[in-house]
Amino acid sequence: MERISTVRRKTNETKVELIFGIDGEGKADLETGVPFLSHMLDLFAKHGQFDLAVVAKGDIEVDDHHTVEDIGICLGQALREALGDKKGIKRYGSALVPMDEALAQVAIDLSNRPHLEMRADFPAAKVGTFDTELVHEFLWKLALEARMNLHIIVHYGKNTHHMIEAVFKALGRALDEAAAIDPRIKGVPSSKGVL
Repeated sequence: MERISTVRRKTNETKVELIFGIDGEGKADLETGVPFLSHMLDLFAKHGQFDLAVVAKGDIEVDDHHTVEDIGICLGQALREALGDKKGIKRYGSALVPMDEALAQVAIDLSNRPHLEMRADFPAAKVGTFDTELVHEFLWKLALEARMNLHIIVHYGKNTHHMIEAVFKALGRALDEAAAIDPRIKGVPSSKGVL
């Protein structure tokens, strides 16, 4: 069964079409209107071996907030749909990724209980024109809509770009592990019998 989903979202502020495939080749086709987010999503797809296509039009003349938030919402919804009944998945995944002087750690539980715990102190408020506070906004909406438990720690770093890049690479790798099918698992990996 192909684990892929298409999500469309249209508001007065944004229009997003997103296609997400879990069992992909790391291919990304991204037209977000937010270059730094496109760069991070490309890394996420590459390191998670996901296929991701995004076409987004947003009110970026105001700022990037609505576009970043809505792409996070759509990616979370697509992930949840693509996982289906979650039978046979590993459920948990984690990754520790260095990026030059920065080190980021991501742990995931595809638990159907949304939560984001993020410990990251970015030294700069912006990377280029991108507001670094939007990283939290994107990840919170992703965790909420995917209904996953997402923990992120940036242990250290000096360059904000490197710190955020390490987060997105680790996110891809941790999610790849959590979403992987393990033939030894019968049903869903929960003592409750449901996720």
